[in-house]
Amino acid sequence: MGTEKQYIDLFTSSRETICRHSSGLMNSHREAALEQFCRQGFPTRKDERYRYTDIEPLFEPNYGLNIGRIEIPVDPLYAFKCDVPNLSTSLYFIENDLFYGPSPIGQPHLPEGVVIGSLREETERRPELLANYYAHIAPSHDDALNALNTMLAQDGLLVYVPRGVRMKRPVQIVNILRADVDMMVNRRVLIVVEARAEIKLLFCDHAFDDRHFLTTQVIEAHVGEGASLDLYCLEETHSKNIRLSNLCVEQERNSHLNHNIITLHNGLTRNKTDVSLMGPGAECTMNGSVIADKRQKVDNNTLIVHKAPHQTSRELYKYVLEGEAVGAFAGKVLVEPGAQKTSSGMTNQNLCASKQSRMLTQPMLEIYADDVKCSHGSTVGQLNDAALFYMQQRGLPFEEARLLLQQAFINEVIDSIRLEPLRDRMHHLVEKRFRGELSKCSGCKLCK
Repeated sequence: MGTEKQYIDLFTSSRETICRHSSGLMNSHREAALEQFCRQGFPTRKDERYRYTDIEPLFEPNYGLNIGRIEIPVDPLYAFKCDVPNLSTSLYFIENDLFYGPSPIGQPHLPEGVVIGSLREETERRPELLANYYAHIAPSHDDALNALNTMLAQDGLLVYVPRGVRMKRPVQIVNILRADVDMMVNRRVLIVVEARAEIKLLFCDHAFDDRHFLTTQVIEAHVGEGASLDLYCLEETHSKNIRLSNLCVEQERNSHLNHNIITLHNGLTRNKTDVSLMGPGAECTMNGSVIADKRQKVDNNTLIVHKAPHQTSRELYKYVLEGEAVGAFAGKVLVEPGAQKTSSGMTNQNLCASKQSRMLTQPMLEIYADDVKCSHGSTVGQLNDAALFYMQQRGLPFEEARLLLQQAFINEVIDSIRLEPLRDRMHHLVEKRFRGELSKCSGCKLCK
């Protein structure tokens, strides 16, 4: 035990304070999570799912943690200036890991029975309802970061959509990182979409201060029979931000998941996504787009498990890397015995726009059924010199031609966004990012 010891000591010495500022349901899983974390320790590169990112050194600095829940003032209206025009959303804010509440500009009108609120408060009010989901969809024994997060997380977000409720209005969650010192944040999210319900969620990650942030985030999502979940995740932080996010989804019969993750600005990001298709007829679509330069790093690791017949999954991730940026993608589709008539396709395409950038890619299939249609593929290339020459011959400056080729490459993922105003806004932000105009989110108080 090296780096792990400081977190084990932190928990054992602060157990009472951590539990006092959380809920009974969250507290009931801490001891088991501590035991798993002590047993596993931080994952190393010998772990197949962590081979491209060395986790332990990221936790060596002595970050501050707001265990005592000291109030850190923030004005969401001042901090949040990157709203999506013409997209009418129910808007909520999370400051670090603390649910801040809805937008001060009017209270969102939610359908009857829908809950969007503090995970700590809601698990106190309805522990019986949520006990089957919290720390079960993302169990501690599956991943040491799940265990660490379960051990330390005190609050987060609950999104609950009851049976048969179809929300027409998207919900937007703005995660604001805010601190006067270097800060570690452990955020927990639980999404429960019951049978035949529907919701569209947009998560936006932003950093408010010029500080080093380390964020662990665990998102657990249950998509019930015939239900639909659209989950969009957008990161626009800064170069001092480390983001480690684990998303675990379980889907019942005939359910639909549409997941789109977009990294526009970051320091080091690792997104781990596990989707279990439990019932026949379940479908999932996963898309990801990454734009990175300087010394940024983005590592996406995905696992889709087909457990029943007549299931469908589609996966497309695209990277554009410049400077000394490093990208990594490892995707695996597992078809279990009995999951006949499965249809699955995985594609990872990457553009290294500089000689110093690097891309690491490993698409995988593991199939134990004989009546399936599964494919996977990966490409790594550079800008097409012939296309650049062709565009310059027709009067376009070299840099403009280069930008247009990069933008055209990434647009396939952006076009998969099903919310038209969000899709239009993302096209605009992607263009600004390639032009170097998005070194910080316009209007936000970020590091320069």
